[in-house]
Amino acid sequence: MVFRKVGLYLISISLLFVFVIILKIDIPLCIGFDCVFLSTTSILKANIIPIICFVLLLLALFSYQKFKFDLSGATEIPFQAKNVEGLNYEHLTFLATYVIPLVSFDFDDARYLIVLGVLLVIMGVIYVKTDLFYANPSLALLGFHIYKADGSFKGGEEKAGLILISLRRLSNNEKVSYIKLDDRIFYVAKVN
Repeated sequence: MVFRKVGLYLISISLLFVFVIILKIDIPLCIGFDCVFLSTTSILKANIIPIICFVLLLLALFSYQKFKFDLSGATEIPFQAKNVEGLNYEHLTFLATYVIPLVSFDFDDARYLIVLGVLLVIMGVIYVKTDLFYANPSLALLGFHIYKADGSFKGGEEKAGLILISLRRLSNNEKVSYIKLDDRIFYVAKVN
């Protein structure tokens, strides 16, 4: 379960990785007779930060694909979602509060890079421990929706205040299959 949460956190900051790649990539382009070939090693050294961000972006993409694949194999008995309420504003809160300010770091100063790395790790730990990993702007861009709902499970068990993450819009009293991400957070899909 922790790996899914970490994967969702990576997905949530994948926009930051894209922004950093755009800001820091240094590919020398030269047109003319006096151009000099730079070695591959020097190009790689000049692009360490974008390369790290690209690798993390690939990990986020892998996490997203695994996330979608896992739901297709959900074996839990579906439950009925009641009192469904949209929480899509959570995506924007995360983006505006955490991702956008991080782009303003000075990526040329080693101290700022260390602070950024430590900050991202601390944010990840906080988001995983406090179960806020669902407030994910990247998921919103990929078409996911966040809902707060109550659930009616097999055997009459009722749970209130569940957080549901879905690719499709949900409405009251729909049956959903699910993957349990946490005690109160579920990745769901409508049952046809």
